[in-house]
Amino acid sequence: MDRRELIVGLSGVASTGLALPASAQEAPRSAAAPRPLPPIAPPALPMTVLAEGLEFPEGPLPMSDGSLLFVEIKRKTVSRLGPDGKVSVVVQLEGGPNGLEIGPDGAVYIANDGGRFSFVVRDGVTFPGAPPQGFTGGGSIQRLDLKTGAVTTVFDSFQGKPLIAPDDLVFDRDGGMWITEFGLAPGAGALYYAARGAKSLTLARGGLSGPNGIGFSPDGKLLHVSMGRQLFAFDVIGPGQLAANTYPDGVQAPLYNGGVADSLKVLADGRVCVCTLFQPGGIGVTDRTGKTEFFGFPDRLTCNLAFGGKDMRDCWLTLSGTGRIAKVRWPAPGLKQPFNA
Repeated sequence: MDRRELIVGLSGVASTGLALPASAQEAPRSAAAPRPLPPIAPPALPMTVLAEGLEFPEGPLPMSDGSLLFVEIKRKTVSRLGPDGKVSVVVQLEGGPNGLEIGPDGAVYIANDGGRFSFVVRDGVTFPGAPPQGFTGGGSIQRLDLKTGAVTTVFDSFQGKPLIAPDDLVFDRDGGMWITEFGLAPGAGALYYAARGAKSLTLARGGLSGPNGIGFSPDGKLLHVSMGRQLFAFDVIGPGQLAANTYPDGVQAPLYNGGVADSLKVLADGRVCVCTLFQPGGIGVTDRTGKTEFFGFPDRLTCNLAFGGKDMRDCWLTLSGTGRIAKVRWPAPGLKQPFNA
């Protein structure tokens, strides 16, 4: 999820301190009529809607039994979409469950943002907005045991200070966990690392503004991070250690058409699929040179995607603003994650 201060009409949207484009902001309440929201794109690929009526779905996670786990941030649940099309609640949580990933022990790990975002509805679209009044943090990394349904807190602080709003996470081949900390103000975001079995977090990179999606290159040598209106890539030089050698300042490419970054996934060939909000909304696919191809989808908040299936070309999309999950066949296979369940 990639929103810093979402200010749309009644409220709005932004990421890393970036306001929503003027065309998307509603005029003052005294004005005769609000400005229109940006247009939505027709689906760039044949698309099947699998579920509707969801409360801001994100974090799709394909499972080996054919089901799909995902979060409903507004509803505060980890939910399941079964092969039969039925949606059920796996577990009710506090805060704001956000990113999901399978760990080396077969459990589901949850980046919980602590309830960092409020939600508003405009023209039938749900937008995440500014933090609720009085919010100062309180996010965590949680572990969901799929056999028992038990949820435990793995990390909720760094060097004695509470985490603010973890947004997403990914595991490396050794079982090390890498986490994006969205933060509460520009410069308060961070990338954290925890070795397999570690009891505390290591700061891999601080002073960031709203880091969101995160994923490794196929060779594990680059860590891609979506943030603001750009895609970053940092060289992994050791456990929890990052540099910016391949890309000066870590900037791999700007996002398509000035869009705002949300989650990302990496393809088997190393290209990076970044969920790009508002302009008009869809997936930007960026190669090592920074060249980007864009696939639009009919939701300004196409926030997350995930790959699965036998050939890794099945692609699930969360059309979060309109509360839907859709499925498409992607032109190229996604990268398999190191652990699954």
